[in-house]
Amino acid sequence: MKDTINFYRERDAYGEFSNFYYAPITLHGKEWPTTEHYFQAQKFALEENQDYVEMIRIADGPGKAAKMGRNRAWPLRADWEEVKDDIMRECVLQKFLQHENLAKVLLDTGDRYLNEHTTNDSYWADGGNGRGKNMLGIILMETRVKISAMSPEQIAEAIESARS
Repeated sequence: MKDTINFYRERDAYGEFSNFYYAPITLHGKEWPTTEHYFQAQKFALEENQDYVEMIRIADGPGKAAKMGRNRAWPLRADWEEVKDDIMRECVLQKFLQHENLAKVLLDTGDRYLNEHTTNDSYWADGGNGRGKNMLGIILMETRVKISAMSPEQIAEAIESARS
């Protein structure tokens, strides 16, 4: 059996891995309070939907941002299913690059399996029974490998490139 770290709530052990964890990131010239804010807003990142993006960016908390992002009265971008994993990769990488203390927590997990454990989601998490895709956990493990291979100069360059 693999050595697993389960996480879910931002207040619990390894809560830093949650997209609801408050760790502001700057991406594309704007500051986002959490990766959840950024991720949800990207569902509406087409030019005609910029009002939705900004409403989510300034939402009072990640729960509110998530609720707004799930609003199907707003026009979801047509390519969402194709781009959502890469958008998650982008914001998760920046979260850990832009916060050295969080990068240390991630890197200190070594080669342990990172598992978002909840019955609330079987795509980003394990579905509570281990049958879910656990895509957030997989992206965190990919991020861990990527950051561990980067030099300080590469980290600085990646942060600067994402911020503009």
